Amino acid sequence: MIHPANAIGLGAAALAAGLVNAMAGGGSLLSFPALTAAGLPALVANLTNTVALTPGYLGATLGQRQQLQSQARRLATLLPAAGLGGLGGALLLLHTSERLFYSLVPWLLLLGSGLLWAQPQLRRWIVQRLKRQGRNTRSEHQAILPILLASIYGGYFGAGLGVILLAVLALTLEDNITRLNGLKQALSLASNSTAAWVFIGSGQVHWSAAALMAAGALVGGVLGGRLAGKVNPDTLRTFVVIAGVVLALVYFLH
Repeated sequence: MIHPANAIGLGAAALAAGLVNAMAGGGSLLSFPALTAAGLPALVANLTNTVALTPGYLGATLGQRQQLQSQARRLATLLPAAGLGGLGGALLLLHTSERLFYSLVPWLLLLGSGLLWAQPQLRRWIVQRLKRQGRNTRSEHQAILPILLASIYGGYFGAGLGVILLAVLALTLEDNITRLNGLKQALSLASNSTAAWVFIGSGQVHWSAAALMAAGALVGGVLGGRLAGKVNPDTLRTFVVIAGVVLALVYFLH
């Protein structure tokens, strides 16, 4: 069971994670360290965090389902790659020792923070590229391997996965940013949910923490959706990036 004091902290972190995921992304940079601060081993904290935040990916995908209605062929081609990648990343995590994973945590936090920091610049580059590109032979088949590799990272840790997936889709497909973003959400869900099922089957999920954080993330996601037009996402993103870097330094010192 979670100590009441830790429960308050986990609930607050999950709410914040759901909120920033809805508005800017990078919620795992807040929720994962909260689990380790509550006393969970880093490995258990990571897979518990994956299970807890899965409902948020589902909600985001359902929220953009209109953008997916005419992308059935792409989904049929790329969802298996995302799911297989999530499976591979999850199995890789379960075969990583606690000691090794803990040593990787600060690097993973820095990677996630860097991806989140680069998100606005990368998004502008993607939009400009989509405006300039002409018709060519780009197809979803060119995206299979990079989606698979990105999803392996997503199943293993996941912070910043959406940034990677959107960049891959922009490089391999011809479409507008809105539709590509909807496709990215579906692929993120496939990677995350597949990994979550593997973690559930492992018997290592801390269920009281996962249930508490799932509820908090759901509430945070709803609040984030309502506040999306009132809070500057760049300010929120900057806060999360700074928090991620500071937490990475803390892990380095340990």
